[in-house]
Amino acid sequence: MKDLVCNQLVRYLEARGVEHIFGLCGHTNIAVLAALEKSRKIHFVNTRHEQIAAHMADGYARATKKAAVVLSHLSPGLTNACTGVANASLDSIPLVVIAGDVPTHYYGKHPHQEVNLHADASQSEIYRPFCKRVWRVDSVHLIPEILEKAFILAESGRPGPVLIDVPMDIFSKEIDVELFDRVLKNTRTLAKPSLDEETAEKIVRQLLAARIPLLYVGGGILLADAASELRQFAEHLQLPVAHTLMGKGALADDHPLILGMTGFWGTHFINEKCKAADWILGLGTRFSEADCSSWEAEYTFNFPPTQLIHIDIDPAEIGRNYPAAIGAVADLKQALTALLRVAKKLSPQGVKRPELVAEMAANRQSFVESNKEWNESDAFPMTPQRILSDLRKALPRDSYICTDVGWNKNGLAQQYPVYEPGTIFTPGGFATMGFGSPAAVGAKIALKDKVVVALVGDGGWGQNPAVLATAKESDVPVIWVIMNNHAFGTIAGLEKAHFDTTFATVFEVDGKTWSPDYAAIARAYGIEGVTINKADELLPALQKAIASKKPVVIDVYMKNIPTPTAGHWNIMDIYSPDRKVHHVSTD
Repeated sequence: MKDLVCNQLVRYLEARGVEHIFGLCGHTNIAVLAALEKSRKIHFVNTRHEQIAAHMADGYARATKKAAVVLSHLSPGLTNACTGVANASLDSIPLVVIAGDVPTHYYGKHPHQEVNLHADASQSEIYRPFCKRVWRVDSVHLIPEILEKAFILAESGRPGPVLIDVPMDIFSKEIDVELFDRVLKNTRTLAKPSLDEETAEKIVRQLLAARIPLLYVGGGILLADAASELRQFAEHLQLPVAHTLMGKGALADDHPLILGMTGFWGTHFINEKCKAADWILGLGTRFSEADCSSWEAEYTFNFPPTQLIHIDIDPAEIGRNYPAAIGAVADLKQALTALLRVAKKLSPQGVKRPELVAEMAANRQSFVESNKEWNESDAFPMTPQRILSDLRKALPRDSYICTDVGWNKNGLAQQYPVYEPGTIFTPGGFATMGFGSPAAVGAKIALKDKVVVALVGDGGWGQNPAVLATAKESDVPVIWVIMNNHAFGTIAGLEKAHFDTTFATVFEVDGKTWSPDYAAIARAYGIEGVTINKADELLPALQKAIASKKPVVIDVYMKNIPTPTAGHWNIMDIYSPDRKVHHVSTD
């Protein structure tokens, strides 16, 4: 029996359990859209811009821990989506991007929107630097196996995006249904690699023999859904846990063994504890620049003399930035299960470090006290610390936050308590401004019963305001909190500190800082908009928004003061080699 490729594509996606596709129409993909209209299992989430679609799919994939699907038009559609797909790639988020292309019989003739300066019909090449694999489907009979390979590759090993580029005529051609039936018989789950007993024992023995051992965890723990295994292992050996920006929430911020985030935006206490460790077990981390204070030994990590045990699903990360005394390639959930089993065998009663636990508790309390004045300030514009404090008071323990960049990312990672693993979605590797607003919509679509907040700056909010159209049309009750300092605030503070100007970083009209009326813009989209005019209005506004179970935009005027820093970032030495200065307030 034969059927159209577009119909069988939808059948394949349904069989894989795909429930939502994010995208935007174009003349190259409307055959697929017509087929999707008949589906009772898949909802097409219509967006106004392909970058929004990609970020929504990213947020959805983080929430479901499965590959999300993006449907795009060719050329400008595909290039619009680039930033969102690259962001997913650098954060190891699985996406399957399906894009239309020019018809096969017109390759090289420069049909409408063809990219062919270096090769005919070469738009797919644009994605090659940041996708795990790129396919262009030139033969109808190959599309079923390409689809199967794409999903498996996106979700296996180190997850990430893939692209399937499909000439528009392929979508409308007939194919033997048996070719799809065959791939649909394939398994949907693959066994993941673990540690062998010998390696697990070697690692545990080394940690037991260490004088000052420490766990350092990255976003790989959350991608592997290994937070529970991490907690049990840390508790049995009573190991302190420091984390990267992307590892925020891997261990609850009220757990007695949590140290906190390291590096540039880490605290002096946390950085010093990492530097003093004699053995560190790194789990699912790239040891990235900001987390490691530009890898300079005097600030955060000092490898050697500190010795590193590094476990990651990606062998390319082991030894990339620091030499590993012991390295292992493994799925972290499987690895920690093996390590815990061995730890209980070698040390049945576990390990107790009461003095260290007490010292950590005292430091956490001291840090809270040091922020008390800021957290309780009635000043207006509001302090960013007060915004985060009120947000924590209002939100349920298991709520989700999608951040952008700036205070809403760095300050949150440093000062906002996270209690449930995997409830903070932040753009780490690409640090994409504009991620938070659409990612929250994708996350909320997946997490129907959870409160989801997009915590963004006004610079980030301005990137993708059309996200509100999708939220209205699909009735997605996200709460957007705009930390509005009338500027690209972090960059303004950086430029002011080093060059004594805020040129092109502060939004001004007639010499005064200025902001659009974001609440009015929300209302224009048919969504409730709230402007906060004094500090004590924010908490009740948040509580009301949560109770409404509707999309709400809350615009909060905020002081542009820098996130406190105790680490180092060597771009400062590029700007001002003769001064130790980071950011300054522009207020």
